[in-house]
Amino acid sequence: MDVDLIVPMKHPRDGKSRLRGAVEADRHPGLVLALAKDTLAAVTASAEVRRVLLVAADPRAVAELGELGVEIVEEPAEKTLNAAFRHGEALLRADDPDAVVGALQADLPALRAGDLTTALAEAEALAAAAAAAQSAAAAQSPAAGPAHNAARRAFVADRQGTGTTLLLAAPGEPLDPRFGPASARLHAASGAIALSAPLPTLRSDVDTPDDLAHVRALGVGKHTAAFLREPCALPH
Repeated sequence: MDVDLIVPMKHPRDGKSRLRGAVEADRHPGLVLALAKDTLAAVTASAEVRRVLLVAADPRAVAELGELGVEIVEEPAEKTLNAAFRHGEALLRADDPDAVVGALQADLPALRAGDLTTALAEAEALAAAAAAAQSAAAAQSPAAGPAHNAARRAFVADRQGTGTTLLLAAPGEPLDPRFGPASARLHAASGAIALSAPLPTLRSDVDTPDDLAHVRALGVGKHTAAFLREPCALPH
């Protein structure tokens, strides 16, 4: 499954407010950038990712992220996370209405490309199985008409099971992002299917100092490792 991803990004000085105190105050923006760099490096290393659109509050403040092969656009007038995802979706779908589109958080510094590939494969398999079942049901009861394929949206819950790190939508299916408090429950209630593979590095976003300690134990990428002055556990 080839996918086009949307990644939102606040100004580094404003991002990850719950992570404040993990490093000195003047180093906080650098930490936010390092987390994003490792996330984007893993994403762009995946053969299944065609495009990455970074929707930024201030494109100039994150211009260096463009060196990782991502496109940077300014966020829309509505300054919310879900509005940023919808804006990115509209831009990607304008270029290719048949694209698989995904919404990904920018704070996954331990992410391995293999976990992302596994998630995409599971989502593709679920959609194919649901489509086959739908076709079989239609063949048995033609008068019933086509049924909605419930597996056209899928998501990955965070390691706590309450948040969402990745949301995927099939071609022609609205992304319908519900990020924010209890987003895993909201995405499930909206009809998206929760992916069940372990995906430890894709589920490990960083919102708090405890989350940062968790990803350091998993092994962070080279940018976060260099920022924290510790060995990198991931291949360069």
